[in-house]
Amino acid sequence: MDEKTNWQSLEKNGPITEYNEPFIEQRADPFVCKAADGTYYFTASYPAYDRILLRSSKTLNGLKNAKERQIWVKHEHGLMSCHIWAPELHFVYGKWYIYFAAGEAEDVWKIRPYVLECDGDPMTGEWSELGSMKGCDDDPFSFTDFSLDATIFEHKGDYYYVWAQKASNISNLYIAKMAAPNKLATVMEMITTPDYDWERILFWVNEGPAVLKHGGKIWLTFSASGTGSCYCVGLLSADENADLLDPASWTKERMPVLKTDQKKGLYGPGHNSFTTDEDGNDIMVYHARTYDGIKTKDPLYDPNRHAHLLKVQYDENGRPIFDYQKH
Repeated sequence: MDEKTNWQSLEKNGPITEYNEPFIEQRADPFVCKAADGTYYFTASYPAYDRILLRSSKTLNGLKNAKERQIWVKHEHGLMSCHIWAPELHFVYGKWYIYFAAGEAEDVWKIRPYVLECDGDPMTGEWSELGSMKGCDDDPFSFTDFSLDATIFEHKGDYYYVWAQKASNISNLYIAKMAAPNKLATVMEMITTPDYDWERILFWVNEGPAVLKHGGKIWLTFSASGTGSCYCVGLLSADENADLLDPASWTKERMPVLKTDQKKGLYGPGHNSFTTDEDGNDIMVYHARTYDGIKTKDPLYDPNRHAHLLKVQYDENGRPIFDYQKH
C-alpha cells in the first residue's frame, strides 16, 4: 500500500440497509473455519496489507467483537515484505497452518504463496515460517508467475490445493493434490479461466476459490473481474466421485451467483469462505462494500471491504443458492 494513503481517514460505510450491516468491518478476503472442538477462527486481509491477525470465539457471532492476536508481521525487505493478502487458516497433517500471498518491497507485484506453521493452539502457540509453497518435482510451472488466494480442502483422504495464477496476464484457477503442508504432489491443472463477459471487467480474473460439499457434489465458488463494484462470485461444480484433477470434471455456471445489488447497498461481493453455524447450517462469509463511490485511485486500496455473513440455501436439486438476507 502507498504509505501516503491514509486509509483510516476514509469513509467507513455507505448508507446502511437492512441487508448490508457489516459482520466485521474493514476485513477483506474473510476466512472463517470451525475447529473440531467447535471453536471458530477468523482471519482476513488487513487494510494496510502488512500483517496477519487472528481471532477466535466459541460462537460464530462472537467473532464480531473478539480480540485479535497479531501472529505475524511482514518483512522489511525481500520475500514476504509487501501486499500480505488473503490468509487462510487450515488444520492439515495434524497441525495448524496459515496460507497467504505476499509480494516483495523491491518488486511489489511479485506475488507468491507462503506458509506459516503453528506448534500448538493457533491463538497461543508460536508461529514459524515454512517459506514459499512448492510445486511437485516434475512441475516447472506452479507459482512461477503472479499466484495467490490458495485454499485447501480434504476429499476421500487427500488434500487438494486450489489457487489463482496468472498466465499471459489472465488469472486462472488451478488445482493439485498436496504431498505436504508446503508442497504439491501433482502437476497443476487449470479448472477455470475467465470465459464470460462478467469475468472480464477491468481485468480477466478468476480468483478467491472456496469449497462447499453438498448433495453429492463439490461446489467451488470463485471471484471474478476487478475489485470494484464489478467484482462478483461465480460457481463451479464437480461430482464427488469424479477425478477432481480432470478439468472436464468441472462445470461452470453461465452467470454469477452473487453480484452488486444497489437497492440492498452491497457492492462488489466476493472472495468468500464457507463455515457452518452452531445449528449446522452452511454459512458463506464474503466481503463487500456498502457504497460505490470509491475514494482511492485503485479499488484495491479502499479499505472498506467489510466481512458479511449469508446463510446458504439449497434448491430441490441440491444446488446452493446465495441470496442476500435481512439482518
